[in-house]
Amino acid sequence: MEKHTIDATDKILGRLAVEIANLLRGKGKPDFVPYMNKGDDVVVINTDKIAVTGQKLKNKIYYHHSGYPGGIKGISLGDLLEKDSREVIRKAVYGMLPKNKLRDQVIKKLKLYKEKEN
Repeated sequence: MEKHTIDATDKILGRLAVEIANLLRGKGKPDFVPYMNKGDDVVVINTDKIAVTGQKLKNKIYYHHSGYPGGIKGISLGDLLEKDSREVIRKAVYGMLPKNKLRDQVIKKLKLYKEKEN
């Protein structure tokens, strides 16, 4: 198991998420098998300095529902970046992982920091 450190400064959100997801799963390793968790730990620093293209800051909305009638809520990408930039990257990577039992195990290997770690 290796530990990869990635600086998110001025990197595009989606392209960074693909890179992280592949490292977490271990897709570049010669002994990769899709049904086992053989990926590496990934540390991402400077998540506040992530870049997005186009009008996504105001047009992209993250929705969730409370389960009650009329309970749909949404927050724009720009607002979520101000609130917690780590959550934006976590959601992007989580959506790129396979939708099976391994996904929750794999996402635990991702550590996100707003600035350089000490």
